[in-house]
Amino acid sequence: MRNKKKLLIEQLDQKLAHFKDAEMVLVPQKGWVHTIRTSLNMTRSQLANKLDLTKGAVQKIEEREATGQITLNSLKNVANAMDLKLVYALVPKNGTVDDLIQIKAEKLAQKIVLRTNQNMKLEDQGIGDEKIAQTIKELANEIKREMKKSLWD
Repeated sequence: MRNKKKLLIEQLDQKLAHFKDAEMVLVPQKGWVHTIRTSLNMTRSQLANKLDLTKGAVQKIEEREATGQITLNSLKNVANAMDLKLVYALVPKNGTVDDLIQIKAEKLAQKIVLRTNQNMKLEDQGIGDEKIAQTIKELANEIKREMKKSLWD
């Protein structure tokens, strides 16, 4: 990776480190808006007044959140009205963004090297397992360093 890209990925990983335990947070069945509103003993009418909406509109917001159809802007507005803040992130399933790139680079390198070796075997020019592993590692490092777009195909 070029230094600028590497720095951007390191900075992104630092920001996302705060969310590493995010999978432990389970969204309540009725959604956050309903759960927090009722926990605060706030009525739909009270929230509606804060949002300058109707009670029915707040009910629709809660329903849309529970079904995953709410917009981020709507959630942000509700959060602000309740003196809360919306926290939003896309977090790698395992490890860091750098780990994700490494895994993708290794898979792509393996695919390329094994396909090439298969063609070479057909011509009696195949290479041994140790050389294959070394070639995959070197190619993966090159793919990662260059951040080839083919990494995401």
